[in-house]
Amino acid sequence: MHMPGVSRSIFTLVVFLMLALAPQTASAAPRASAFKLSNGMEVIVIPDHRAPVVTHMVWYKVGSADEPKGTSGIAHFLEHLMFKSTDKIAVGDFSKIISRLGGEDNAFTGQDLTAYHQRIAKERLGTLMEMEADRMVNLRLTDDEVATERQVIIEERRSRIDNNPAARLDEQMSAALYLAHPYGIPVIGWAHEMAELSREDALKFYKRYYAPNNAILVVSGDVTPEEVKKLAEETYGKIPANPDVDTRNRPQDPPHAVPRRLTLKDPRAGNASFHRYYMVPSYVTGKPGEAEALEVLMKIVGDGATSRLYRSLVVDKKVAATARGGYSGSSLDSGTISLYAVAGNEDLKTVEDAVDAVLDDVRKNGVTELELQRAKKSLTADFIYQSDNQATLARRYGWSATIGRTVADVEGWPDALAKVTADDVKKAAATYLDAKNSVTGWLLPEAEDDGKGAGGSSTEQPAVHTRS
Repeated sequence: MHMPGVSRSIFTLVVFLMLALAPQTASAAPRASAFKLSNGMEVIVIPDHRAPVVTHMVWYKVGSADEPKGTSGIAHFLEHLMFKSTDKIAVGDFSKIISRLGGEDNAFTGQDLTAYHQRIAKERLGTLMEMEADRMVNLRLTDDEVATERQVIIEERRSRIDNNPAARLDEQMSAALYLAHPYGIPVIGWAHEMAELSREDALKFYKRYYAPNNAILVVSGDVTPEEVKKLAEETYGKIPANPDVDTRNRPQDPPHAVPRRLTLKDPRAGNASFHRYYMVPSYVTGKPGEAEALEVLMKIVGDGATSRLYRSLVVDKKVAATARGGYSGSSLDSGTISLYAVAGNEDLKTVEDAVDAVLDDVRKNGVTELELQRAKKSLTADFIYQSDNQATLARRYGWSATIGRTVADVEGWPDALAKVTADDVKKAAATYLDAKNSVTGWLLPEAEDDGKGAGGSSTEQPAVHTRS
C-alpha cells in the first residue's frame, strides 16, 4: 500500500479512516508464501513488485539464550566473525562485494535468533545467495582475526553498556527478573566471559547451530515464490542437513515468590528515573488472545502523550517529565512489560506511587470502550503502515518464524487483535501486573559515599538475593 508523496501523518489518517469504515475482519489471500527445501531449510517469500530490489534475510534459530554456560556473548561474537572469510571470499570482503554490487548488508543477534540481511538489486539475488550459502558452512577463522574481533565486541560493550547508566541498570534488572532462564544474561555477554571467548568456542557454536535445517530464508521484494525456490535450491539446497543440530533446551524459571528491587547510583545519570519490568506471557507461551490483550493494555497505559501514564504523571500530577510503557511479546519464551518515568520536581517514591496508582486503577476498573477501540485502531494502523516497507515485512515474517509462528499467525494478527474485549484487557492487567513477577529499578544521579569517588555505582536488591 504505497502512496508516493504522501506524508506519514496523512497516510496514517487515511488508514484510520479506512479502518473506521471497513469491516473488523478480512479474508484476503495470504501475502506471503512458505515452503521447505529438501534439506529442511524453511523459505518465506513476500512479493512486492513496486521496485526492482529485494530484501534477503537468513535467520538462524539460535540466540544468546542458547549459549553454553560460561560463554555468554558467543552468539553475538559469531555474528561478527561471520564477516571474516571462506575459501571463496577473502577476509573482510563479504560486505565490500555487496557494496560493489550496489547493495547494503548487516546483521543482528537477539535472545532467540541471529539474522543476516541484505538489500540489493533483483538481478544480484542469485550471487548474494551463493555468498550467504557459502558462509553458512565454510567459515574460516584465524586466532589473530578472533583476537581482533574480540576487542571490537569488548569495546562495543564498554560504549553501549558500561558507559551508559541506563543500560547498566537495564542489564542488572534483567538479571534480577529471571531466576533461572537465560534471558537474564545480556545478549552482548558478561564482560569477564567475553574476554575469554576463543576461536574454538566460536567454531563449536557455529558447527552446532549453523545449518540449513536450523535456518529460515526470507526474501521480500520484486520476486515470485517460483523464482526464489529455484535460486534457493541451486544455492542453499546443495548444503546437506546437519543431523546433529542442537535443539533448544533452556532452563525455565520457578514460580516467583517476591518482587525484586535495585538501585543504581551514577553521577552521569541526569535526572532520577523509575524503571519496572514484569515477566508476562509472549505470543508463543500465552493462551489464545492473551498477548493481543497485553498489547492493547500497554497501548492504553503507556504509549504516547495520550496514555494513562503520561496524562496522570506528566499532565495532571506533574510529578514526572515523561512516562511511558510497552509490551514485548515476540519471544520464544516469556515476554515483558516495561514501565519508565523520569522524575520532575518530585522524588522517585512519589513517581513510583503515581505509577502504581495508574496500574491499580486499570487492574480494578479496566479500560473504557473508547480507549479499547482507539488502541486497537492505532495498533492496526501501525501494522498496515509498516506493511508498506519491504525490509520491515521481511523482518516481521522472519522474526515470527524463528520463534515458531506461522505466516497465518502473522497475517491473522489484525483479526486476532479485533477480537480483544475490555474484559480481556482487565483480566490481563489483573493477572499479569503482579508484583511477584516484577523487578523495580531506580536510577539516581549521585555517587556512592564509599570512597570510590564520583565514578562509583551500586546495585541494591533488598527483597531477594539474585544472580549477577
